[in-house]
Amino acid sequence: MVENSDAVALTGPRRGMPGDGAERLVVFLHGYGADGGDLIGIADTLAAHLPKTRFLAPNAPQRCGANPMGFQWFPIPWMDGSSEADMHAGIATSVDLLHRYLDTLPRQEGIGPERTVLVGFSQGTMMSLHVGLRRGTAFAGIVGFSGRLLAADQLADEIVTKPPVLLVHGDQDQVVPYSDMAAAEAGLRAAGVAVATHTSPGLGHGIGPDGLGVALGFLSERLG
Repeated sequence: MVENSDAVALTGPRRGMPGDGAERLVVFLHGYGADGGDLIGIADTLAAHLPKTRFLAPNAPQRCGANPMGFQWFPIPWMDGSSEADMHAGIATSVDLLHRYLDTLPRQEGIGPERTVLVGFSQGTMMSLHVGLRRGTAFAGIVGFSGRLLAADQLADEIVTKPPVLLVHGDQDQVVPYSDMAAAEAGLRAAGVAVATHTSPGLGHGIGPDGLGVALGFLSERLG
């Protein structure tokens, strides 16, 4: 079920408010069955190394079919019993709402896309890559933890901007296979996107200290 309608914007936790002197923006997109609070805590670690940075973590627009306490960007048939049609409809709805949300950020936050990085985890990575590469103005970068590239066969025809991408994945991931990182890298490179990758040895479906450190380096480089 879609919780957000045309009249309801994506909302979620944040660190920092307009007028706080921030010059950079990091937008976290959470995974299936979670919410913005699942990733916003990372901001407390990153903020010490990224001064004048504001952090946002919107909740996905749909209640999760497998975990009603959390949210989803789209249903997953093999996890929640939804249909393929439900999944594609959910993707379309979330893509539209995420575009609308990102459209509002320069005006509401006072920080443009050239000073903004998307950071996704799992399903949030899928949304970050799918939407972030189809925006009219390029983001400073995209970081994707433990995700995959949706509609890879369509990307070359649909890509609009090519921000640099960092992909991070645990080699023991039992939820989104580790091999999906290589597939995503290949699809992105074929579309002309600059991609860096990092493998977290022994890590399952999560974000490890080594991966977070590599992401911090990427954020520092891209945001200055």
